[in-house]
Amino acid sequence: MAHPGAGEHHELQARDTSDAGELLQARLHLWSHALGYVKSMALKCALDLRIPDAIQRCGGAATLADLLSATDLPPSSLPYLRRLMRALTASRIFALRHDDDPAADDAAAAVSYQLTATSRLLLTGGDASCRFSQLPTISPLVQEGLVSPMLSMHDWLKRHDAAATSLYEMAQGKGVWETVQASAAYRAAFHDSMDADTRLVMHAVLGRSPGVFQGLTSLVDVGGGRGTAAAAIARAFPHIECTVMDLPHVVAEAPAAAGVVFLAGDMFDHIPSADALLLKWILHDWDDANCIKIMQKCMEAISSRKEGRGKVIIIDTVIGIDPNDDTICREAQVLCDLQIMAASNGAEREEHEWRRIFIEAGFRDYKVTWIPGLQSIIEVYP
Repeated sequence: MAHPGAGEHHELQARDTSDAGELLQARLHLWSHALGYVKSMALKCALDLRIPDAIQRCGGAATLADLLSATDLPPSSLPYLRRLMRALTASRIFALRHDDDPAADDAAAAVSYQLTATSRLLLTGGDASCRFSQLPTISPLVQEGLVSPMLSMHDWLKRHDAAATSLYEMAQGKGVWETVQASAAYRAAFHDSMDADTRLVMHAVLGRSPGVFQGLTSLVDVGGGRGTAAAAIARAFPHIECTVMDLPHVVAEAPAAAGVVFLAGDMFDHIPSADALLLKWILHDWDDANCIKIMQKCMEAISSRKEGRGKVIIIDTVIGIDPNDDTICREAQVLCDLQIMAASNGAEREEHEWRRIFIEAGFRDYKVTWIPGLQSIIEVYP
């Protein structure tokens, strides 16, 4: 039997070493992916303990001892809190600051934790720094009610009636909308979540793309909930007559909003006429067939408007539209897609999927304007 020479031996050894490095990197990727739920649960723990607020109360920087006191944890939890904060700083929820004082003999006391732009979005106080808090939106995403059904995704995918029964409904015995409507507390939490998202998104839309609303004299926010989006538009463009149309029980509970009229109705039956119709994060709750029906009702509502004025303004996710090809953005978008698939059999869509819905509903053209983050602006024209 022939044996490899010295040169061949070194070449094989180098190749094995290279393969081992690649395999170890792949293994690392799998571990990181499989433990992704731990990252979510660490965030949940920080939210439940109100750690962002605790750091804010400590003047923007807090030691472990400060956090232990501010969160009412027992002294025995100090080492576990340190490990939690280490994980949350590694994932850039918080930032780490080292004290350069050479006299500091306590390693824990020489380190403090600070808020980042991310964790500032989790503050709950009433001051200006909390104006765009996303806590009401993020907190439900890491609660058991939405997380536990995901464990049964494989069972749901095997069902022949998966399209008719959401994963959430299969796991919980009733649909997510039934759950929301059955409890005043759930309804309030849902609308708080939508309002928090809307305040931030409309701030970005009106600041970066105000031209979307220029030239309009009337607008109907279809499924507009408590009128947060319509109120923001009315403040920026007082001459636009803003109407919020939603289901009767939603309108009945909506607070008054300056410059906004509320109207009870069902978008599958009739949408009132206006220069523009706004659909913010509405269509992602529905499958393609129902989206086409909604868009057909939109077409009926704007078809009588003056030539070139009528349009539908959609604020929703367009997967992969980010010109910067941001990996974090795309991952967040496709994970949102799985979450909405599980919750309601809805979908986040790529541009070609949106195009098919518009064309089948009878529209002739559309324009996508990217804004940083999950959602984009889509203007659809008859």
